[in-house]
Amino acid sequence: MASALPSSALPSVLVLNGPNLGRLGVREPEIYGHASMADLEVAAAKWGEDLGLAIEVRQTDNESEIVGWLHEAVDAGAHVVLNPAAFTHYSYALRDAAAQVTTAGLLLVEVHLSNPATRESFRHYSVVAGIATGTVAGFGFDSYRLALSAIAERLAG
Repeated sequence: MASALPSSALPSVLVLNGPNLGRLGVREPEIYGHASMADLEVAAAKWGEDLGLAIEVRQTDNESEIVGWLHEAVDAGAHVVLNPAAFTHYSYALRDAAAQVTTAGLLLVEVHLSNPATRESFRHYSVVAGIATGTVAGFGFDSYRLALSAIAERLAG
C-alpha cells in the first residue's frame, strides 16, 4: 500500500490510474498520445497548484491496490480523479470502492484519455459511470485537467 496522503491545508485529490497506463507514451500513442505517466504527474501537479488543490498521482496494474487507494481516499477525505482503464468495463470491486467515495460526500470524476463510446463495443459500458460525480473522456491529458477544474469549481461553489 502507498504511504498516507500528505497533510495539506488544500483540498486533497488522488489521481488514480489503472492498468497499462504506466505504459503511456509507448502503448498505442495514436490513441493515448506520446506523453508519459511522468509527464502526467508533472502536469497534474501544476494544474493542482493553479487550482488550489493538493494532487497525488498514482498508477497500478493491480486491481486490489487501486481498490485500497479508493478506501484510503475515503478515510483521508480526499476527492478522486479515476481513470480505471480496463477495470472500467468489469470491475465491480472497483465500482463498489468508488461508490464509497461518493457516498462519503467526496467528489469522484471518471476520466479517459480516449472516448470509449467511439471505440470497440466492449469499451462502451462503464461500471463506474453510474456512481461517479461526472465523467470526462476523449480529451487526452486535458481530460485530467478538466476533471480537476470541475472538482475545484464544485469545492469553490
